[in-house]
Amino acid sequence: MELFLGILVLLALLGLSNVVNRIVPFVPVPLIQIALGVCVALLPAGVHIPLNPELFFVLFVAPLLFNDGKRTPLKELWKLRAPILLLAVGLVFVTVAAAGYVIHWMIPAIPLPAAFALAAILSPTDAVSVSALSARIHLPKRILRLLEGEALMNDASGLVAFKFAIAAAVTGVFSLPQAALSFMVIALGGLLLGVLLSLLIVGLQLLLRRFGMEDITVHMIIQILTPFLLYLIAEECGVSGILAAVAGGIVHAVKQELNQSVMIELQMVSTHTWSVVLFVLNGLVFVILGLQIPAVSSVIFRDAAYSNYEALGYIAVISVLLIALRFAWILAFTRGAGLFSSGKDTRILKDVPGMKSIVLTSLSGVRGTVTLAGAFSIPLALKDGSPFPERNLIIFLAAGVILFSLLVASIVLPLLTKRKEADVNMQEEENDTQIRTMTAALHAINQERTEHNAKAAAAAAGDYKKWIHQVRSEKINRKLGPGAREVETELRLTALRKERETVEEMAQNQEISPDMATLIGQRFGQTELILANRLHLWRIMLMLLVQRIQMLIQSKADPAKAPMKLDAKEIDSLREMKIRTSEAAVDEIKRRIQDDNREVALEVISHYNHVIARIRLQKSGGYPHDERFGEQKKELHTVAVQAERDEVQKLYEQGTISRRTANKIRQYISYREALMFEQDELE
Repeated sequence: MELFLGILVLLALLGLSNVVNRIVPFVPVPLIQIALGVCVALLPAGVHIPLNPELFFVLFVAPLLFNDGKRTPLKELWKLRAPILLLAVGLVFVTVAAAGYVIHWMIPAIPLPAAFALAAILSPTDAVSVSALSARIHLPKRILRLLEGEALMNDASGLVAFKFAIAAAVTGVFSLPQAALSFMVIALGGLLLGVLLSLLIVGLQLLLRRFGMEDITVHMIIQILTPFLLYLIAEECGVSGILAAVAGGIVHAVKQELNQSVMIELQMVSTHTWSVVLFVLNGLVFVILGLQIPAVSSVIFRDAAYSNYEALGYIAVISVLLIALRFAWILAFTRGAGLFSSGKDTRILKDVPGMKSIVLTSLSGVRGTVTLAGAFSIPLALKDGSPFPERNLIIFLAAGVILFSLLVASIVLPLLTKRKEADVNMQEEENDTQIRTMTAALHAINQERTEHNAKAAAAAAGDYKKWIHQVRSEKINRKLGPGAREVETELRLTALRKERETVEEMAQNQEISPDMATLIGQRFGQTELILANRLHLWRIMLMLLVQRIQMLIQSKADPAKAPMKLDAKEIDSLREMKIRTSEAAVDEIKRRIQDDNREVALEVISHYNHVIARIRLQKSGGYPHDERFGEQKKELHTVAVQAERDEVQKLYEQGTISRRTANKIRQYISYREALMFEQDELE
C-alpha cells in the first residue's frame, strides 16, 4: 500500500510540475521536478522510494531510448556518423582516463579504479535530458542531432567502462585487451540482437494483420512490450540491452517509413499512448532524482571527513573538468575534420562552424538517468568483504554533477542561443511548422478518403491546400525581401491585363455578350485598383461597398438601373470564360518568368491553377450541400485538426520547435478549427 501511495504522489507531482512551469516558464520542467522531489523527500512523512538500478534501467531507460531511436532521423544520424562515434566512443574513454586520474589526485581516499568508475558513469550524456532541454532551448538543428546521436550510443561505452572499473576495484584485476574485446562484443551484439528481435516482432505484427487481427489493443500491447523485451533478452544474453532498445527503435522507424499501409487509427492511438507514457517516464526520472538527493547529501554533509564547501567544490571542479574535456575534444576533431571526412564534407560541423558551435555542444552534454542508475549500482562491499571505498561520496558527486550540468545548460544555453535575427527566425519557424502540420492534415484526410466520401475529402483537402498556398506566399515574400510584394503586384497586374484582352477578344468574336464583357471589365477594374493600391486596401474596399449600396438604392428607385442578373446558362458561360482568361494569364506569366522573379511567378501561376481547378469542379456539379456531405466533411475536418495537433506535439517533443512556436501554432489550429466549424454549419 505504501508503494502504491508513493506512485500516486509521484504522478501528482508530475501534474504539479507543469502547473508550476506555466507560472514560471523560464525555469525548465526537469529542474522543477527535481525540486518537487527534494521537497517531498524532506517532509516528515515524505515519500522514500529505494532506487533499484536494474529495475530503473529496464523501466525507464529502455522505453525512453527505444522511443528516441524510433523518432531520430536516420539520414541525419548517418551523415553525422563520424562525430557521433568520436563523441560516443572516443570522448567516453578519454573522459574515463583523464577524469579518473584527476579525481584520484584530488580525492586520494577514492582509489584509482573507483575514480575510473566514477568517471565512467559521468561520461555518458543523457538522451532524456537532451530532449527536455531541446524543448525549451532553440539549439541549431545539426548540434541537436549530434547530441541525440551521441546520447543514444555513448551509454554502452560508458557502462562497459564502468563495469570493468568496478570489477578492477572489487577484485583488483584488470585486462585492457579483455576490456576492448568485451566492449566490441557487448556493443555490436546488442545492436545486432536488437535488430533481429525487432524484425521478428515486426514480422509477428504483419502476420497477425494478415490473419485479420486488426485489433488496435493487441498491436498497442506489442508496441509497449517491445522495448522491455529487447532490453531483458539482450541483458540475459550478455550484450547491451540499451543498444538493443535503440536498435529496436530504429528498426521500427524504418518499418513505419516503408510500410505506408499501417492503420491510421493505430498510428493515432500509438502517438497518443506513447505521448502519455513518455511524459510520465521522463518526469518520473527527474522526480526520483530529487527524492534521492536529500538522503545522499545528508550522509556527506554529516561526514566529518569533508566540509560542506569542500564537497560542493569537488562537484564544481569535476563538472568544469568534464566540460573542458568535451570542449577540447570537439575543438580537436572539428579543426582536424579533414582526417575524418572525405569528399565535399571537409568540416564535420559545417552547418554551424565556429567557436560558438563548439561551446554550445560542450555545454549541452547534460548527465542524467544512466549516471544516476550507475552510481546506485556500485556494490556495497569489495571481494574481501570490506566496504566499497567512499561509495556514498561517489553517489553524492554523481548526483551533484547531474544537477550542475542541468543548471549550467538551462541558464547559459538560452543566453548563447539568442540571436539578433530571432524574430525573423521565429517567423520562419512558424511558417515551416504551419506547412508541416497542414501537410500532416492533408495526409490524414487522404488516409480517410473512400469512394463514399470522395467529394467531402476533396472539399476538406481543398481548404488545406488553399491555406498552405497562403503560408507559402507569405514565406516567399519575406524571403525575397521588400521588393517581392512589388514584383508580385506587377505580375498580377500583367495577368489581369491579359485576362482583359482575352475578354475583349471573346466579345469581338461574339463568344460572350457585350453586357457580360462590360460586367467582367468592371470587376477587373476593381481588382486592378486594389492591387495597385495595396496600402489603401481597406479604404478601397469601403469605397466599393458604398458604391454597391448606392447601386442597390438606385435599383429600388429605378428598376432599369438594377444590376444584371445571370441565369444558369450565363453563369456557366461566365465560368468557361474565367477558365479561358485564367489559362491565358498563366501562359503570359510563364513567358515573363526570369531568374529574379521565378519564385513569385510560380506562386501567381499556382493561384490561377487553383482558380481553374475550383471552377472546373463547380462545372462538374460541385460539392453537394446535403446533410450527408456536411457530416462527412465535418468528420474529415476533425481528423485533420487532430493530425495537426499530433504533428505539433511530435515536433515539440523532438525539439524541432520551441514551446513558444508550439503554442503559437496551436492558436492557428484553433482558429482554423473555428473557421471550419462555422463553414460546416453553414453548408
